[in-house]
Amino acid sequence: MNIVATQDLDKATIAARLGHEHVADIVEFLNGKTAEEATELVGHMPLQWAVEVLDQPQFQDACEVIEALPQDKAVALLEGMSADRASDVLRWIEEPSKSRLREALTPETRRGIDHLLTYPDGSAGALMTTEFVSVPSNWTVGQTLAHIREVEHSRETVYAIYVLTPDTKRLVNTVSLRRLIFGAPDAPIGSVANPYAPITVPPTMSQEEVARIISKYDFLAVPVVDSTGHVLGIVTVDDVIDAMIEEQTEDVQRMGGMEAIDKPYLDISFFEMIKKRGGWLCVLFLSEMLTTSAMQVYADELEKAIVLALFIPLVMSSGGNSGSQATSLIIRALALHEVRLRDWWRVAFRELPTGLVLGSILGVIGIVRIVVWQQAGIFDYGEHWRLLAITIGAALVGIVTFGSMAGSLLPFALKRLGFDPASASAPFIATLVDVTGIVIYFSVAWLFLHGTIL
Repeated sequence: MNIVATQDLDKATIAARLGHEHVADIVEFLNGKTAEEATELVGHMPLQWAVEVLDQPQFQDACEVIEALPQDKAVALLEGMSADRASDVLRWIEEPSKSRLREALTPETRRGIDHLLTYPDGSAGALMTTEFVSVPSNWTVGQTLAHIREVEHSRETVYAIYVLTPDTKRLVNTVSLRRLIFGAPDAPIGSVANPYAPITVPPTMSQEEVARIISKYDFLAVPVVDSTGHVLGIVTVDDVIDAMIEEQTEDVQRMGGMEAIDKPYLDISFFEMIKKRGGWLCVLFLSEMLTTSAMQVYADELEKAIVLALFIPLVMSSGGNSGSQATSLIIRALALHEVRLRDWWRVAFRELPTGLVLGSILGVIGIVRIVVWQQAGIFDYGEHWRLLAITIGAALVGIVTFGSMAGSLLPFALKRLGFDPASASAPFIATLVDVTGIVIYFSVAWLFLHGTIL
């Protein structure tokens, strides 16, 4: 994208050129600027353009821009933005600017934003927008179409029309825009409504569950309804996609053994990066000390058979890799509701034979490696090399099986205790398997090599 050909253009000219670009390209351009530059450019944009830009969740400096703009301009932008986006922006503006902006809003806008701010982050209530189209059930198709033309400019989306009872305003049905367009103008709105009861979600439902429902029913939006049947708002598919991308990014970072970061990589300061990564790295380092302690217990065996030390990295990494595979599979399966907490025993019975087979495959490869190296004269493992090969093969079966079991069951344990299963990261599984793997390895070695080299 070539929005600006020269750096000598003034901000007003640049802002005018931005108006000819797609809003996603404008956001990408502004994200490459400092917050001060972005504020100046947004300030020179026509109100409608600026509202579209600030409405994009990908725009990183929305809070800074709103806070830095003159109050009348900032209030006008907040009034024009969708209620859910405006509440997200206000949520992170520091006091006293937050209260000052909030008090300057119209009572209707303020009530809508305050209502959204009461819901916890990550819930359907926090994700929803209060801008939707609803009509009484005694209206006709023609009346509904005329109403949409009147209010369309003030609604974030018109994916569906929500049909309410005339007296109590409770949701009774939904009408897709497609079905409405093809309906006869004088036909009652109920005649083009969906033939099934409306699918709704409560405001306290998690955004992951909302995403699952939207995916299951192939919706573009789902209504959020309170316990009395009144529509509080709607969650749109684009909001769900943005939320899930953010959620999955956090999960991937946690699985890497660090705190989740809420900014792009290049925008994180050096000291903030150290803070996010250093704490968990220290915890993992201290955990790995248990491996050293376990090896110290078997120091005498290592002195007698130093050849056993040659295979420690091989068997330990195999168990850690197996555990990481199982952890990744189960965390994703839990997130997609392919398995639930009550299915832990089914997972265990599935991973047990899987671990045994995978361990046997690696065990055979390990045995073949020792035989080939010994027979080819590449390395001499001593007169008891056959027993050593059997030891390595058996140890791999045990460690890989344990790794698969531990990796698959740890996410269940964490979820049951109320923690994020993504915390069962590959580094933690590797540490756990390292410690127990040492015990398994030397126990197998003592069983097969006792009386020979041990």
